[in-house]
Amino acid sequence: MSDAPTGEMLMRQDAEEHLRKGIEAMFFAYRGFTADPDRILADMAYGRAHHRAVHFINRAPGTTVNNLLEILGVTKQSLNRVLRTLIEDGLVESRVGTADKRERHLFLTEAGQALEQALSNAQRDRMRAAYSAAGPEAVAGFCQVLEAMMDHDLLRMYRLLSETDK
Repeated sequence: MSDAPTGEMLMRQDAEEHLRKGIEAMFFAYRGFTADPDRILADMAYGRAHHRAVHFINRAPGTTVNNLLEILGVTKQSLNRVLRTLIEDGLVESRVGTADKRERHLFLTEAGQALEQALSNAQRDRMRAAYSAAGPEAVAGFCQVLEAMMDHDLLRMYRLLSETDK
C-alpha cells in the first residue's frame, strides 16, 4: 500500500488550508478595519466599546439602554462605564422614557454625531476601496459569508437594523 495521500486527503488538507487562511484574513482585515477609528479614539482616551456604542446609538436614535446591551452583548456594568463617559463628555444624551420612566433613551448630541461621522467615514473609505477592488460578485459573496457566520439571534438583530434603512 502506498504512503502517498489520496485525492480525498488532499482535498481535506486543501480545505483546512483555506479555512486557516480565511481565519487569518479575518484577523488582519479586522485590524485594518479598526485601525483608523482606533487612532481617532486614542486621542480622546476612548476605545472600541465607545465606538460601538456611538455607532449603534447613531443607527437607532432613541434606542434604550437594554436594547443597546442586547446589540453589543456586553455587561450592564461595562456599558454603564462607557455611557457615563460619553454622557459626561457631551457626546450622548440620555432621556427618560415617556411611556416607561425606568427606560433611558439614548441620542447622540451634535458633538457625538460629528465623532460618529469621523469614525464611520474612515471605515467607509476602507470598505469602499475594498469593494471597488473586489467587484460586485465578490462583495455579494463576502456579505453572504458574513451573514452565514452569524448566530441566529445576531442575524435577526442585523436584519432588524437593516430594515430601518428601507
